Amino acid sequence: MIWKKNLSLDALNQLCQGSAVSHLGIAFCEISGQTLTARLTLDQRTTQPFGLLHGGISATLAETVASAAALLCCEEDQVPVGTELNISHLKAVKQGFVAGCATPLHLGKESQVWQVEITDERQRLCAVARLTVRLLNKINA
Repeated sequence: MIWKKNLSLDALNQLCQGSAVSHLGIAFCEISGQTLTARLTLDQRTTQPFGLLHGGISATLAETVASAAALLCCEEDQVPVGTELNISHLKAVKQGFVAGCATPLHLGKESQVWQVEITDERQRLCAVARLTVRLLNKINA
């Protein structure tokens, strides 16, 4: 197991209350030995004018789940901040929900790199993202 902090899914979801994460309806739904997954339902908050999942919302889901995973993997006196996000949109989604699953590519003392695969409710790959985070000391953040 890679996690250094023992936060439950409920605690992660509570941490995000009152932020863009909860406003968009992103919710953490699964944690395993090496992955963290969050889910997002498509509705008027998350689609673009043509009824498709908005690319910026896909990126928000990816950064959210990877940042939360990074938080669980850093020391108590550290906080992760995103420094680079890239995302490739592979398949349009019109309805239902999508899930973003974050997996670590690199877990260093000062930086982490996470890959996020976003799938639709039929588990078809819709987007792939990579987030690099820098780990800052809380007193300097």
